[in-house]
Amino acid sequence: MSWGFENDPEVQEELDWVEEFVRTEVEPIDQVIEHAWNPRDPVRNALIRPLQQKVRDRKLWACHLGPELGGPGYGQLRLALLNEKLGRTHSGPVVFGCQAPDSGNAEILAHYGTDHLKKTYLEPLVEGDIVSCFSMTEPHGGSDPTGFRTTARLDGDEWVINGEKWFSSHALFAEFLIVMAVTEPDAAAHRSMSMFVVPAATPGIERVRDVSVWGHDEPVGTHQYLRYTDVRVPAENLLGERGQAFAVAQTRLGGGRIHHAMRTVGLVQSAFEMMKRRAVSRTTKGERLADKQLVQEMIADSWIQIEQFRLLVLRTAWRIDRYNDYRRVRADISAVKAAMPKILADVAGRAIQIHGSLGISKELPFGKWVMESFHMGLADGATEVHKVNLAQFLLRGTEPDDGLFPPYILPTRRAESRERFAEVLAAAADDGGEVRA
Repeated sequence: MSWGFENDPEVQEELDWVEEFVRTEVEPIDQVIEHAWNPRDPVRNALIRPLQQKVRDRKLWACHLGPELGGPGYGQLRLALLNEKLGRTHSGPVVFGCQAPDSGNAEILAHYGTDHLKKTYLEPLVEGDIVSCFSMTEPHGGSDPTGFRTTARLDGDEWVINGEKWFSSHALFAEFLIVMAVTEPDAAAHRSMSMFVVPAATPGIERVRDVSVWGHDEPVGTHQYLRYTDVRVPAENLLGERGQAFAVAQTRLGGGRIHHAMRTVGLVQSAFEMMKRRAVSRTTKGERLADKQLVQEMIADSWIQIEQFRLLVLRTAWRIDRYNDYRRVRADISAVKAAMPKILADVAGRAIQIHGSLGISKELPFGKWVMESFHMGLADGATEVHKVNLAQFLLRGTEPDDGLFPPYILPTRRAESRERFAEVLAAAADDGGEVRA
């Protein structure tokens, strides 16, 4: 049996380099670029591309990918340790080539794309030359695909797509979109949809509006409301088989959810660090904030939550590596996804409280992080849905009890035990020992 909580020396050395690199080289970039995902921004390219080369030189580029796709094939556990370091920054995932949604879209293309699609889109995506978009959510159906209305019909050797998609993040910058649409309207809901690669320049794609979210100070919103009107793509742009969009989606969503959780560990650790520094730096009524019991409670509660969440994330990553099957770890991933928004809201909220008016100002990121917690609670499936899925999994196989009272009530258990050990109790009584009634 092998079990431990320490990294191998060479892994720890690598993580130490990443932490220093992120703090000194990546975090300052966050203050001067508008959006790390925009490859058309000359300032972004001038600052990020040299750092990407340094990451490549260290053989840390695209660590979520296997060697056959240009990555080192870290596995999820080691990737979790890396993502903790990147999660405290906006640009970190892009600098290391493991940003969403491109990381998940790359996995889909690797598993289901034709040779042409891999050459045209996967290779430049893995190299970091282009970015992509996952166009799934719809304005009337939210993230529940069983209510989607966007359709794709086969017309000769082309698919014709019609419908509307909401919150298609980074469509503004993307070279291609992966679109989910109904192709088998008469089939059961989970077998009715298919997935397609749609080049961003295809005629018929309309940006209805660019949507912004609270906490993100962007000149142009990067979550697009799109309308597809007779959008034609080659038949070979189908990903997987007809009606298998749900199976294709799980290729990216399972990994995407755990990767978000990995980065959230780093984000809450950053908030925690600032919380502690403020507590030991400021005084009120003759005492440091750190000496106030309510502040101490905030510090203690935050540390406990962070460590509990981090261990859950690492264990889930370990299980993914062990089984190499997201379906076997669906319950763990749902648990991580459900816990993620709460820990960010709780820790960032306490950080605001300890920093006072400075905490609610735009001179610190805590307000943005509180809003981000709500974003996390919606992206890749609502928290409530994941809790329901987790509960259903945990209840599976649990047998109901017959009778008026459950068999585990203490009077019943006590009677069973007295019957089992009757001879011992009787012998003790014969010897004059005290036996309780």
